[in-house]
Amino acid sequence: MIRNGHGLAGGAEQPGPGSRPAVRVWCDGCYDMVHYGHSNQLRQARAMGDYLIVGVHTDEEISKHKGPPVFTQEERYKMVQAIKWVDEVVPAAPYVTTLETLDKYSCDFCVHGNDITLTVDGRDTYEEVKQAGRYRECKRTQGVSTTDLVGRMLLMTKAHHSSQEMSSEYRAYADSFGKCPGGRNPWTGVSQFLQTSRKIIQFASGKEPQPGDTVIYVAGAFDLFHIGHVDFLAKVHGLVERPYVIAGLHFDQEVNHYKGKNYPIMNLHERTLSVLACRYVSEVVIGAPYAVTAELLDHFKVDLVCHGKTEIMPDKDGSDPYQEPKKRGIFRQIDSGSDLTTDLIVQRIIKNRLEYEARNQKKAAKELALLEAMRQQEEPPARGGHSA
Repeated sequence: MIRNGHGLAGGAEQPGPGSRPAVRVWCDGCYDMVHYGHSNQLRQARAMGDYLIVGVHTDEEISKHKGPPVFTQEERYKMVQAIKWVDEVVPAAPYVTTLETLDKYSCDFCVHGNDITLTVDGRDTYEEVKQAGRYRECKRTQGVSTTDLVGRMLLMTKAHHSSQEMSSEYRAYADSFGKCPGGRNPWTGVSQFLQTSRKIIQFASGKEPQPGDTVIYVAGAFDLFHIGHVDFLAKVHGLVERPYVIAGLHFDQEVNHYKGKNYPIMNLHERTLSVLACRYVSEVVIGAPYAVTAELLDHFKVDLVCHGKTEIMPDKDGSDPYQEPKKRGIFRQIDSGSDLTTDLIVQRIIKNRLEYEARNQKKAAKELALLEAMRQQEEPPARGGHSA
């Protein structure tokens, strides 16, 4: 059981009379396929100051410098806004971070991870602010990256789950795709993230429900925490004036039982951090039972149990896992307005990455052919033999 703060954006305390000025911090990025590594970066950045502003690049800018994103800019803005350490989101932030941008938003400095981000022409996007001494670095979260997650998603492909043998070409592609610098093969499907109690404490802020709060319980896998989850949790959070939302996360084996294939993509520890980072969640139950029992409802003094529009799979004995809250008249099905599911997200991500790789290979082949043609033009014609 992990308690979490549930203040909303803009809740940063303003300094009182005579106190030091608030330190305003700037972060920016694509924030495509947001995961707990991004959340941890923003947590660290927020800890360096009093107010965190996050700039998010447009689809057009990302396509120009990196290739088309998986999620739309509107989806990415909403995902970043849902991270509890973010006080303000700036849409359409420039890809290159300049002093002009920091000054425009009255930010003292910007924060980025200890990796280099380059423009399409190979320039460091933080060069100007680094030279001006208005750049800070934070540690990257070990064991997770977008590439690593995509590597795990390749396990969801049709070829992997069918009884047919995978083609040698596809296997070679998959073996090379998503390898981290250490060369770990993503086909193992094993997360390299190591959970610690310290990391959980860093993500959890420990607020208990107060008199007058409405305790709402939701449960699920919350795998690859995405915009569909955010829409649902935001809707649940907005049901009452003083919500205290408890999210029950099922064990990996339980998720695999009702989801099948190679789900969950993220293990329980990773899913815990992902949900804890969400501003709409107050507490997380790690390894919650699949059935919402009377004991659970009484222990947490639950006032309301919510579930989305996705199909409710029966428990192992065939019973309805929500029969107890339904019997008590405290069950409510919520339409978040979003039809995105983890399955659809996985399909979208794999399609995007495969198309991106195909474009890169086609582009490389064209460049190679052009270079070969230029080389042949530059070579002097072969000399003929001397006449007698």
